[in-house]
Amino acid sequence: MNYILFDGPYRNNLLPFTFTRPVADIRVGILTIRQKWESYLEYTTTTVTEDYLSDKYPMVEMDENIMINASFLPNREIAEIVKGLSHNQALFKGEDVIAFFAKEGEEVEDFSSFEAIDYDDDIIKIEHTWDIFAKNGDAIIEDFNLITNGRQSEAIPTSVNTINPEQIFIEKGVKMEFVTLNASSGPIYIGKNAEVMENSVIRGPFALCEGATVKLASKIYGPTTVGPFSKVGGEVNNSVIFGYSNKGHDGFLGNSVLGEWCNLGADTNNSNLKNNYAEVRLWDYKTEGFAKTGLQFCGLMMGDHSKCGINTMFNTGTVVGVSANIFGSGFPRNFVPSFSWGGSKGFVTYKTNKAFEVAEVVMGRRNEEFTNKDKAILEHVFEETKQYRRE
Repeated sequence: MNYILFDGPYRNNLLPFTFTRPVADIRVGILTIRQKWESYLEYTTTTVTEDYLSDKYPMVEMDENIMINASFLPNREIAEIVKGLSHNQALFKGEDVIAFFAKEGEEVEDFSSFEAIDYDDDIIKIEHTWDIFAKNGDAIIEDFNLITNGRQSEAIPTSVNTINPEQIFIEKGVKMEFVTLNASSGPIYIGKNAEVMENSVIRGPFALCEGATVKLASKIYGPTTVGPFSKVGGEVNNSVIFGYSNKGHDGFLGNSVLGEWCNLGADTNNSNLKNNYAEVRLWDYKTEGFAKTGLQFCGLMMGDHSKCGINTMFNTGTVVGVSANIFGSGFPRNFVPSFSWGGSKGFVTYKTNKAFEVAEVVMGRRNEEFTNKDKAILEHVFEETKQYRRE
C-alpha cells in the first residue's frame, strides 16, 4: 500500500510554519508528523501540498493509495486501522477525515459514497500554531514510548543528578556531565550526539534531538522540544524549536514555536502572559485578523530563517513571518510580516537577494545546501506576503 500525507483544511491556520513546509513536516513531540506516521506504518510517505512546495516535497501515486490527513498525530491503534482501509472506506474523527482509500487518479470531492469508520478515542490534532506547544507534552510522551519501546538507554553518567531515571533515555554519543534531569513530570529524551553542558537543570517532558546542544547553566521547563542541531541557553519553558535554530544565550523563551534556521540574539526575551492576564490573541493569516487562542500563556511564533538582534523584546502573542530581521530597542508590533527588516520604529522590505546571501552562509555553516528549490519557495513566500508589508 502507498501512503500519502495531505495538508488538510488547517494548513492556513498553521502559517507561517507551513509557508515553507507541508503540515507533515511540522515537528511536535520528538519527531515530525511524517516521521511518526512512517514509524507506525513502517513505510515511507510522500505528500500532497501547495504547488510551489511540490518540487521539494513531491507526491508519488500508485494504483492504490491511502490518503492521510497530516494534522492528526498517529498512535499504534490508529495506524493499524489506517493500514486496514480498503476501497471506498474512510476513517473519521467527528467531522474531520483522518484517512481514506483512493485509486490512482481518483478525485474525492466528498465522502457520501464511502463507508465511514468513526474513531471515538482520543487523538492529538494540530490545527492551530499554538497547538504545537500546547499539545507538545502529550506528543513527547507518545514519541518517547514509540522510540524507546524494546530498547535500552545508554548509561547515564554518574555525575548527572536524576529524578525518576526510568523515564530518561539517552542515545549514543551524548555528552553530559554535572546536570540535573527531573523526569518526575514527564519523560526526558536525549538524542544521538547531543550535548547538555554543565549546571543545566531540565524538567520533563523534554526532548533534545540529534546533534542539539543545551548551553551552560540553562534552565528548561517542559514540555519543551529542541530540534536537531539547535542550540538553547538561558530559560526556556514549554516551547518547540523545529531544528537548526539557535537561542544560545541568556533570556526567556516561553510558550513559543521557532521554525528552522532562526536565531535569537543574546538576552532576547518574549512575554507569554499579558499584564491583565487576559486571553492571548494571535495573528491569523486565514482571517487576516487576530484570533482568540483560548490561552492565557502564549508567546512567540517565528517562521523559518527569521532572526533578531541582541536585547530584542517580543510582546505576548507575537507572530513573525519567514525571513524577517528584527533589531533595536522597544517592542516590535505583534505581527511582523515575512521579509521585513527593522523593529519598533518601523520596517522596510528585506530584499530577497540579501536574505538569500544570509541563508546560504547560515546553512553552509551546518553543511546544508541552500538549493534552488529553497530559493524558489522563499521567492514565492516573498510574493505571497507582499500585501502585509509597507513597501
